[in-house]
Amino acid sequence: MEKIIAEIKRLSLFNQEEQQRLIDKLRENDKGKTIVECLVRKTDIILTPEEAVRQLFLDRLINEYKYPVSRIKLEHAIHFGREVKRADIVIFEKERPTTEYIIIELKKSKEKDGKEQLRSYCNATGATMSVWTNGSQITFFNRKDPNYFEEIPNIPTETQSLKDILDEPFTLKDLIIKDKILKEGKSLRQIIENMEDEVLANAGVDVFEECFKLIFTKLYDESLSKKDKEIISYYVDSNCSCESLADLEYKDYIELVKEVNDKKFRQLEFRNKGETDLELKKKIQKLFDGAKTKWKGVFTEDAKINLSPSHLSVCVSSIQDIKLFNSNLQIIDEAFEYLINKSSKGEKGQYFTPRHVIDMCVKMLNPQKGEYMIDTASGSCGFPVHTIFKITGKLFSNADIPDEEKENVLKIFGIDFDEKAVRVARTLNLIAGDGNTNVLHLNTLDYDRWQNTIESLEWYDTYGEGVKRLKKLQKDKESYKEFNFDILMANPPFAGDIKEQTILAKYDLAFKDENKNKMKSKVGRDILFIERNLDFVRPGGRLAIVLPQGRFNNTSDKDIREYIAQKARILAVVGLDVNTFKPHTGTKTSVIFLQKWNDDDSEPKYYCPKVEDYPIFFAVSEKSGKDNSGEYIYTKDENGRLKLDKHGHFVLEHDLHNHNGDLPAGIAEAFIDFAKYEKLSFWSEE
Repeated sequence: MEKIIAEIKRLSLFNQEEQQRLIDKLRENDKGKTIVECLVRKTDIILTPEEAVRQLFLDRLINEYKYPVSRIKLEHAIHFGREVKRADIVIFEKERPTTEYIIIELKKSKEKDGKEQLRSYCNATGATMSVWTNGSQITFFNRKDPNYFEEIPNIPTETQSLKDILDEPFTLKDLIIKDKILKEGKSLRQIIENMEDEVLANAGVDVFEECFKLIFTKLYDESLSKKDKEIISYYVDSNCSCESLADLEYKDYIELVKEVNDKKFRQLEFRNKGETDLELKKKIQKLFDGAKTKWKGVFTEDAKINLSPSHLSVCVSSIQDIKLFNSNLQIIDEAFEYLINKSSKGEKGQYFTPRHVIDMCVKMLNPQKGEYMIDTASGSCGFPVHTIFKITGKLFSNADIPDEEKENVLKIFGIDFDEKAVRVARTLNLIAGDGNTNVLHLNTLDYDRWQNTIESLEWYDTYGEGVKRLKKLQKDKESYKEFNFDILMANPPFAGDIKEQTILAKYDLAFKDENKNKMKSKVGRDILFIERNLDFVRPGGRLAIVLPQGRFNNTSDKDIREYIAQKARILAVVGLDVNTFKPHTGTKTSVIFLQKWNDDDSEPKYYCPKVEDYPIFFAVSEKSGKDNSGEYIYTKDENGRLKLDKHGHFVLEHDLHNHNGDLPAGIAEAFIDFAKYEKLSFWSEE
């Protein structure tokens, strides 16, 4: 019985009261099997894990939705010609007791598989609504027609209609309570994949562009409820009995949010409220136009949502119950990494850097207000955005950055060669940085051609302000080779070679000898990035670069290691777990931390005199936060429930840093102790 009780407690969809009602009724038969009296059949049944989900959901249907047992049938036969299948739970119409109304499937299967089964059941019976759940996740569907199943927020109670559900007021408070990411553990990527299967694959549109527009628009809609967010935060802070919000369990946080009076709150507009498909499209297009006005430089002024009204209706319904602001940016990264053309990123060996790796690097390099920072292979701009978080103390939470901080935000830059990634990055930076961005679409390695790119009027219209700020950091105003950045953090592409001679000629590491008498025919892209990144940083500046492990121990790469040692002090090498970048790649990687040599002691923060012998901090991660399949592993409390940090994010189980006290001290904290002991200039305790 203990095993089945533990299984019941793991079914996070159901609250403790619902779980306990079932547990209190459990008994053992003479064969030692756990049994319970079925709420509908009124006979004893063996309680399997799947049956536990069914009994819990029946409890909810009867006690919360108020459906009488007389309208509920289990294992209901559905006929497909000569074939007969059985639906787990069927609710029949009130006025027509033999007509199927809602069909519910309770499976361990993936939602995609369950949805296809429900589609067939609804089409065979004419049922207008259905539910899929595995006890932890749940999705409600409305059968608009045989081709489209549209997600809905809930199913009606016994006294409601579908229209009542769709017409219910919906504020930011409701979004927090119903957020599928935290409540059900769903990911934005999974939902987009389902949307693609449902409508996008056959919609005749650019999937990336249309999904990007929808996420962009939803972020804007949430941003308009900024004042409501502040009221909720103030109420939770004021009424939390814990010493810190980080100690507040998710269920208790939600209970506090439920107490907030939202009668005067703004109604969220990014919702399918039962209007016609055409009316919905007009509403969403208007929101999109507002987003373009607020956050310029991501979409053209005349950009439109190209999804058909019916396709748009399905997509809006799919993502409307996901809270994007103050969601872990990792969630957004995963979605965009999936959407961005794999040939533009994957074939070049670059994948978005996991946020806990980024946070380790930021903690170790210790960026300060007033310092200039850049990522030369910025992707979705994780390093710049988290640097903004570090210096402002503001997370991606729809909160204003104080005016005095904006100057510091404008000292943070990103460069990437992939136009789609740049637009994603600009969106996140615009929001995190309060309306300004220095994310530029440039080929970092081919800097001699930058001027031609900059002279393009279309390019300059979008990136002009950012490049003006970049030019102020040029070491030589006639060249884009060297800059005076204080900090550089990057995860450059580490697959593929550069063969173009005009590019190779610019780099010392492209030659076989110091005198540059003979050029190599090809050079690994990541090798050129090492040299290029060192050129971006001022004397005494510091770097963190993700590299393939082979660069640290391959005999053939000895010249690279010698080159690095000539240019900079090697501060640390952190070996990342092989699962860190899965499921995209199993390549073993490490992060190298450097500080460029600098004998000038006029600025103590950047003083790094060249010495021949010095200690190096070495560490190897043993907990990546991912399993062998690349799925995230989250920390749990003593009841097996996922733990939340003070920002409402799930806490990954890793050893890179302490996650602001939610995890034991990790590699970053050990390095900080090392840095202070060695009196490294950027960690001096003055």
